[in-house]
Amino acid sequence: MTEIAMRGWRRSDGRKGIRNYVAVAYLVECAHHVSKEIAWPYREQGAHVIGFPGCYPNAYALKMMQRLCTHPNVGAVLLVSLGCEGFNKKLLERTIKDSGRPVQLLAIQENGGTRATIQKGRDWVEAQLKELAAQPTEPMDVSELVVGTICGGSDATSGLTANPAMGRAFDFLVEQKAAAIFEETGELIGMEGWMAERAITPELGDELKACVAKAARYYETLGYPSFAPGNADGGLTTIEEKSLGAYAKSGASPISGIIKPGDIPPRGGLYLLDVVPDGEVRFGFPNISDNAEIAELIACGSHVILFSTGRGSVVGSALAPVIKVCANPRTYARMADDMDVNAGRILEGTADLDTVGREIFDLIKQVGAGEMTRSEGLGHQEFILTYKSFEPIGPACLPAVA
Repeated sequence: MTEIAMRGWRRSDGRKGIRNYVAVAYLVECAHHVSKEIAWPYREQGAHVIGFPGCYPNAYALKMMQRLCTHPNVGAVLLVSLGCEGFNKKLLERTIKDSGRPVQLLAIQENGGTRATIQKGRDWVEAQLKELAAQPTEPMDVSELVVGTICGGSDATSGLTANPAMGRAFDFLVEQKAAAIFEETGELIGMEGWMAERAITPELGDELKACVAKAARYYETLGYPSFAPGNADGGLTTIEEKSLGAYAKSGASPISGIIKPGDIPPRGGLYLLDVVPDGEVRFGFPNISDNAEIAELIACGSHVILFSTGRGSVVGSALAPVIKVCANPRTYARMADDMDVNAGRILEGTADLDTVGREIFDLIKQVGAGEMTRSEGLGHQEFILTYKSFEPIGPACLPAVA
């Protein structure tokens, strides 16, 4: 088989992007409509809308926006402000400028309102897209990739086919020194003992158990787990059963560390992303949709997201391609246009886990070489960011750099 040649755009921090997008970022919900109108004519040329809707400051949201606006797949950033919100827009603008990316801040209140700001924004985006199209790429190795994984719309087939197949792909990535990130600690309840046995140090194992214990306390306080009615309709019976399937996404590699949203893995290896907020329960459900978790994985530097689904999901994401791995052959037959990989063949006996895992691994490289995923081709650019709070990770969480 011919080796797949990935290419990327080198950024000032040494990372490379597999896309070269213009991010149009609103800094309060009042600027969301204007941002969407600015990006709309250029949505198929690489203009993606992201943003934070809140009006009062939040350290988590600022860190997320800093990481997202300086993500390797982003080549330039337009910030759209109403003008009076509490978001620290000047700090965000300086962070982007320091990264070497072109950045423009437009305040609607200072630029003549909706129509005038849209026109100024479109003029800037159009000019940046022309500049980005002329930028050269460089060869990119698998070891330079960061790949995240998530499941959504899970059913009884997810843990039997798509999740373990993605776990095999994770093992292939880790073997080649890429960074692989799994998360959803609320759906790992009951798996903490096995995770601890895979930790590269006993201290990290204790931290992994503490992460899951925090998630269990959080959901106990809320009064319900991460278990949707659709999961039950799809044949799942308990959160423990769902956890067994979710855990399979992590593969079998040693666990190198724990990170939190916006933390970038320091080197290749397998990492757990702790998405459950620290402290008292203040903001409700940790992630109100799959796309909130995808945004966190991207903020950790993920170039590509692997998304398994049994019942069927159509979402993609702004900034990073999403590869959809369908667990259920009946779902795949109904929604093939939205799916990149049919892992349901494992149930039908026409493929095994290694074959599908290798197929996913090869597809990651093809996407890194420029191939569009199904959700990209269909124009999906979902994005959501809400309030949270986190404490910094401790030294035991990243033993390889402590």
